[in-house]
Amino acid sequence: MDLGLKDQVAIVTGSSRGLGLASATALAAEGCRVTLCGRTEATLAEAARDVGTAAGSADRVLAVQADVTRAEDVERLIAQTVERFGRVDVLVNNVGAAGGGGLLATSDADWQAAFDQTLTPAVRASRAAVPHMQRQGGGVIILIASIFGREAGGRMTYNAVKAAEISLARSLAQELAPSNVRVLSVSPGSISFRGGSWWKRQQADPGGMAAFVSRELPFGRFGTAREVGDVVAFLASPRASWIAGTSVVVDGCQSRSF
Repeated sequence: MDLGLKDQVAIVTGSSRGLGLASATALAAEGCRVTLCGRTEATLAEAARDVGTAAGSADRVLAVQADVTRAEDVERLIAQTVERFGRVDVLVNNVGAAGGGGLLATSDADWQAAFDQTLTPAVRASRAAVPHMQRQGGGVIILIASIFGREAGGRMTYNAVKAAEISLARSLAQELAPSNVRVLSVSPGSISFRGGSWWKRQQADPGGMAAFVSRELPFGRFGTAREVGDVVAFLASPRASWIAGTSVVVDGCQSRSF
């Protein structure tokens, strides 16, 4: 199926590995010109090579070393994309982290950091990209949330920031629909990729993780980053033109919510 993404311009935050890299790769393979960003130069350069291969040309990929928890880096990311490619059609907000533990063990600083590292970058990047989308007649914003923004199961701070992302996507969708800007979120379940949190747990405790898979994942395996990235590419495309506001679950039947 041709997704109709040829020569669209996509920005994917946190795209040097994991879900962000998989999303960028899928978008590039569908014909998008893609801007990647990450904090580590070497990892970002490797990701740019991989995405350039998927795109068919390194010229179709822009790699920007940036920390999107910094407002000035977000502005620079959007500005350099427009300078290089002339427009912004798709924004995938993928950056996120959340520390702390239980209520008594989680400080105010832990709570503030969780929002500063997850929700605030999505707000800033969306605010910087939307004027470009409005001027050109439309666009798509996707927030990578989690099933644990929809139900209990993850770390408390993680649940809260992912629920906030889902809510933000819904609110922005209502506000921006008249400008032909679609906004939605994607809620992955437990996804394992090299270097990711689930992969690290598998290395540290293979027996415990095997029990978790047997108990929690009906297909008997973790999801892959590519399975999420392919969904992101579809949702970013004109083929998904009537999907907005919702949170699309990609979890292999893991979640319990309706």
